[in-house]
Amino acid sequence: MSRPFRFAAATLVAMTLATPLAANPPASPTTASERSGFERTGRYDEVIALCDQFARGWPTAVRCEDFGTTPEGRPMKVLVVSRSGALTPDAVRARGIPVVLMQGGIHAGEIDGKDAGFLALREVLRGEAAKGALDDLVWLFVPVFNVDGHERFGAWNRPNQRGPVEMGWRSTAQNYNLNRDYLKADTPEMRAMLALVERWDPLLVVDLHATDGAQFEHDISITGEPVNAGDPALRAIGRALRDGVVADLAEAGHLPVPFYPSFVEYEDPASGIDDGVAPPRFSTGYFWLRNRLALLVETHSWRPYPQRVRSTRNTIVSILERVARDGAAWRREADAADARAGALAGGELPVVWAPVGDGRLIDFRGYAYTRTPSEVSGALMTRYDETTPQVWRIPLRDTLAPSVTVDVPGAGYLVPAAHAAWVAMVLDLHGVDYRRLDTALPAQPLEVFRAESVGYSPATVEGHTRMTPTGAWAVEPQALPAGSLFVPVAQAKARVVVSLFEPMAPDSLLAWGMFATAFEAKEYLEDYVAEAVAREMLAADPALRGEFAAKLRDDPAFAADPAKRLEFFARRHASWDERYMLYPVFRTDVAP
Repeated sequence: MSRPFRFAAATLVAMTLATPLAANPPASPTTASERSGFERTGRYDEVIALCDQFARGWPTAVRCEDFGTTPEGRPMKVLVVSRSGALTPDAVRARGIPVVLMQGGIHAGEIDGKDAGFLALREVLRGEAAKGALDDLVWLFVPVFNVDGHERFGAWNRPNQRGPVEMGWRSTAQNYNLNRDYLKADTPEMRAMLALVERWDPLLVVDLHATDGAQFEHDISITGEPVNAGDPALRAIGRALRDGVVADLAEAGHLPVPFYPSFVEYEDPASGIDDGVAPPRFSTGYFWLRNRLALLVETHSWRPYPQRVRSTRNTIVSILERVARDGAAWRREADAADARAGALAGGELPVVWAPVGDGRLIDFRGYAYTRTPSEVSGALMTRYDETTPQVWRIPLRDTLAPSVTVDVPGAGYLVPAAHAAWVAMVLDLHGVDYRRLDTALPAQPLEVFRAESVGYSPATVEGHTRMTPTGAWAVEPQALPAGSLFVPVAQAKARVVVSLFEPMAPDSLLAWGMFATAFEAKEYLEDYVAEAVAREMLAADPALRGEFAAKLRDDPAFAADPAKRLEFFARRHASWDERYMLYPVFRTDVAP
């Protein structure tokens, strides 16, 4: 069993630069960053070379593997590291060994995780840190997730960051932000990552970043889920892990915080900080849906790069120590959470959270600052004075409650055959269970969602026009053809299922516009035809005349809108498209 994490923060850079290479064992790979005193970072060919060097230097403990190829043709590398003897997914599953996946460079300009990870890897393998931890876990290390972005190298790719001298780019070669892609999985890189996750089923995923934002003294934040969301037993584990890593870092001389340090009003520290649960486009918003743990590590971009590498390295060591000690028990609880997830059918499930109450005042270590109008922009601007540390007394709102809750169907969701092929591809990426209907489903009562209106994002988001529907589920008779999908809720990934299909879930397939054609009118009455139809209907139906008159009297917006007035009659005509504004996913309380 490994010993508790202890490391003097001030010694890291001096130690790594002072140790002569001749004194190292034969396999002692070092990075360009380390050799430069952590002023620079290497290019991706270094990652490829180091992956091979570590595997050759420690052949019984390290494997170097490709897990995907980027759009520009570069290999995506993962190092599989363990002294447990389990270096394959089958061996891990057979022995119940916890797996930790750490990914660097999802935003390739924030490259602290790559250089800190290689440093920690060498030290752990040499027994200089986290002694014995590799006996009790498997460590998957992806040095760079956004590989093509990493090779878009430049000195000003991160203008709000101190070092390294040059670094990669935030988005991919296709200009996607990978940390907005977990649930929708548009990109080849994310699909490769999800396949890696499916093969290894990591207990914990650690996402290594450097933050943007204001200037202050705190050098790192540790956040994650489940803490506020997800399986209750896993929430307790997630909170203990987060708080334990924060305590380790504080003891090592850092100034960590257990919340993301972004102000409610971005430029105004006095506005305070709201905690939250990230939607599942983010790493920490996704893995709790799978009943697994995730940590987001954000070094502070205004700390010099050597300090950021040090704090990330110390975080990695702390996590390995804690998973080695408690991971087997956590893994058993995660497996139990998989079983519990099947019982979510027929209940209620929160999908969005928000802070409640006024929060509490905390001491936050910042700098003296002023907020004055700018003669450049004309706006109110914040200017920080880093020569004058100052303790800010600011509100932290970290008590959360569900703000959007959905009803979970008693059995599951039905996807008509017309959409089955592409929806099945998404379900396969996430490892969601489903089955195809071999025979047609005759008309029967199902829950359907007919949108009353749909709002659209004013600009595209990650290549999508996002949609915000209004409406509600109601029971109607519906038939489905053979080849339609039934997606049961009674499965381990029940929360993933609900997040994909519920219209009000923030990253549902509907919210990302993937069912947009269902909300487009493709056949309609010309206005002059609708006018004639309306007159005929009014003449033939006294009840309709009364309803129309009441609508004119009671709804001024309707009365003032010629198109709405004609639509009133078009909706009641036999030519109306009954599929228009009908969400092509149904809910059922009885499995077909």
